[in-house]
Amino acid sequence: MDYMEIIRELKKSADAKNKAGMVRFGISPKGTLGVSVPILRKMAKKIGKNQELSLKLWESGIHEARLLAVFIGELDKVTEGQMDKWVKDIDSWDICDQACGNLFDKTPFVIKKIKEYIRCEEEFVRRTGFALMATLSVHDKKMRNRDFEKFFPLIKKYSIDERNFVKKAVNWALRQIGKRNLVLRRKAIKLSKEIQKINSKSARWIANNALRELTSLK
Repeated sequence: MDYMEIIRELKKSADAKNKAGMVRFGISPKGTLGVSVPILRKMAKKIGKNQELSLKLWESGIHEARLLAVFIGELDKVTEGQMDKWVKDIDSWDICDQACGNLFDKTPFVIKKIKEYIRCEEEFVRRTGFALMATLSVHDKKMRNRDFEKFFPLIKKYSIDERNFVKKAVNWALRQIGKRNLVLRRKAIKLSKEIQKINSKSARWIANNALRELTSLK
């Protein structure tokens, strides 16, 4: 499939009802057609990995085309410049999380980018940093416990960010790191109790939610 065929197929698959449901779940309506992820996954499988097409689809500004761009991107061709540009363009949590879990967390510069993005004030840039922490804890089997523990000060520091998409990503990172193994679970619980004492509504929510899950694991 070439670029125009893909765009035509996406528009053909547009679903106004599905779009309305996506918007209710916090996805930006801008450029959104309402095409489901399973349909996009099938399209991506048919297209195959194609970096040039991935970059072109992203530039379309169409929500679903950007998800496809993430799915077909060639990891060994992703540059820091591309990653920085895409992160600045992100305006929905689903694109953020799919980009992190399917492409960005496998780049050789991911740790560097986590530190950079978390320090940015833009809501979805900061979310990307914490989403990368969460997806790394699931996908990178070689990372050591102490590598994840280095993230703890950042989790604690930014737990006071009241913005919805940031605080949920901070919570996600804390929970996923805690679920990686028993040692990190104990340390994540300890960190959650420290965060719980911070005079911040966001921090208390993050800590309480994480503690409920981490202390109930068997």
